[in-house]
Amino acid sequence: MPSAFGPQSKVRDILAKLGDRGRELLIKHGYDIGVGFTDVLSQYQTLEHAARTERLRDLDGLLGELNATA
Repeated sequence: MPSAFGPQSKVRDILAKLGDRGRELLIKHGYDIGVGFTDVLSQYQTLEHAARTERLRDLDGLLGELNATA
């Protein structure tokens, strides 16, 4: 069975599918969503891009936790 989330998953998709749990995991791994998540461009950022630009720590760890939750 394929993983629900991968490096090309968008932040928006994680929040839509996992809600508060997804938000908690993103914050735990250093991704600052902000209040109300009004930055439209960030919503469409992939996890891989966020990791490459140092907005996110431990991409593999985050993906493992996201997929265990999904």
